[in-house]
Amino acid sequence: MTEKTFNLTTQPWIKVINTDTNQEQKVSLIELFEHAQDYRQLAGEMRIQDFAILRLLLAILTTVYSRFDANNQPYEDLKVDPISMQITSDIDEEEEEDFDEDLLATWHQLYSKGSFSEIVVKYLQQYKDKFDFFGSHPFYQVTRKEYNELVPDNCNVKTGKGRVAIKQINRQVSESNNSPAIFAPRAGQAKNIVELDELIRWIITYQNYAGVTDKTRIKADEKFSSSPGWLYKLNPVFAKGETLFETLMLNLILVNGKYAPQKPIWEYQSVQEYIVVRKKKILPNNISELYTAWSRILHIEWDELEQPTIFSAGIPMFDSMNAKVEPMTIWKEDRESNIKPSTRGLKSLGNAMWRKFSNYVNVNGISDDIEPGVVCWLRNLKDEGIIASDKNITLASIDLLDDGNSSSQLPAAELYDDMSIEADVMFDTSGENCWPVIIEEMIKKTQGIGNVYWQFLKAICELRGLSNQAFANKASEEFYYGLNEPFKTWLARLSTEENSDQAITSWKRWLEKYALDKAHSILDTSTPRDITGIRIEKNGVKKLRNIVTAYNYFCFKVNQDLEINEK
Repeated sequence: MTEKTFNLTTQPWIKVINTDTNQEQKVSLIELFEHAQDYRQLAGEMRIQDFAILRLLLAILTTVYSRFDANNQPYEDLKVDPISMQITSDIDEEEEEDFDEDLLATWHQLYSKGSFSEIVVKYLQQYKDKFDFFGSHPFYQVTRKEYNELVPDNCNVKTGKGRVAIKQINRQVSESNNSPAIFAPRAGQAKNIVELDELIRWIITYQNYAGVTDKTRIKADEKFSSSPGWLYKLNPVFAKGETLFETLMLNLILVNGKYAPQKPIWEYQSVQEYIVVRKKKILPNNISELYTAWSRILHIEWDELEQPTIFSAGIPMFDSMNAKVEPMTIWKEDRESNIKPSTRGLKSLGNAMWRKFSNYVNVNGISDDIEPGVVCWLRNLKDEGIIASDKNITLASIDLLDDGNSSSQLPAAELYDDMSIEADVMFDTSGENCWPVIIEEMIKKTQGIGNVYWQFLKAICELRGLSNQAFANKASEEFYYGLNEPFKTWLARLSTEENSDQAITSWKRWLEKYALDKAHSILDTSTPRDITGIRIEKNGVKKLRNIVTAYNYFCFKVNQDLEINEK
């Protein structure tokens, strides 16, 4: 009987959109890297799936181009084994600055050429046995023997413990045995049926976005709790290009702090070697290892109908505190000046990226520990003149929010957002009134008007005798939702050649009209009770408050805060 095989390097499994035909197609890893410039984007079942696969692709590119230049030759400062294509001796600290310049030169050559070089294909061919979904080194999995050796005896495959259903790994369903997913896109037994190429995509996704409902763990000297996948703990940000090639290039960070050799998971000698490192909870010091980090050991048993049974066991996760090796997240600082990823909850569903502009771009124009690594990288490329000053850079965010239940952390919502800004505007360092400062001031001004609008809505609630503020909160969410596209359009049109005062006045005038129109629409739906109003006493004087007085006060505050009388 022929041994079952499916090699990710040569067989199609990645969904992309072809730029010419605008049609979806499946490609292999080698085909993707050879024709990345011909694809618009990844096109999997969910955006988080695309993001997990994007990082896998970047791990391959980072590994290759940290060892070989754009002409497919090893860097002079490195010794690279011609067979394994791995580094046999690191560079000296004295050579690090020159090496960084070589890496930037490689990036520039690839970007100017508009395609990847042959060395990527050669690397994949060298490691093709590690990219087979079956066989002795099943991709992103362990063999039955390895699984049984790593888990307690009472949890081995024969016991049937540790099984995780496809419907749980499939993040479009995310159904546990205890909580049926009623509104899933599949029903009944179909939730557990999946084509092989889709299963591969979900396995990669699950390693990055696992919940914590599974109870089986590997053997370890110290007790540990199963951790959610690494990406599940971040508030991600990445650069989005016009083609898949450009997206990969803009996020291909070849210089990321102090030099460290890249080591993706498939370059470990064995699963056991990797697990020894993970038991120590050592934070990876290189991007490739971080991008390919597992949250579980997974083993798949196949029946005679070629249907999979998946076994899962948790492994210790490294801490995210001060994990600056991670370039694709925003950060927050604690009281001890430590930084950690700034995660989002369901309460922040309505908060668009632009409202947190300073989390993504340092408004002082100086890169620091809080600015995401990918933004620092783009700043470096712009400062080096490698990307054009007038190029619009799109920062995007893909986030999977959990249900807030610490014992399950089941997915509750997937969020996508983006914002585009000219490079010169984003990284302007011209002084106190540089563009990032102006943008942040306009955001604060806009949110100030949003607060005034909420106070107006609160007054309406009081007039109508509403004990809770559900009406105000819903209308406030709609107010901000209506701001998203106009503000992003204003942001994308900013240019260092434009007069900043005119840009500020333009936004203020639009915001004034928008706010007054929103309030007037409430006034138009007023009831007799709203007009009759209520009597309130303030400083011993009784005054009438009704919807008209509330509206007039709102108009006054908008004019006052926006200074609309300025010429």
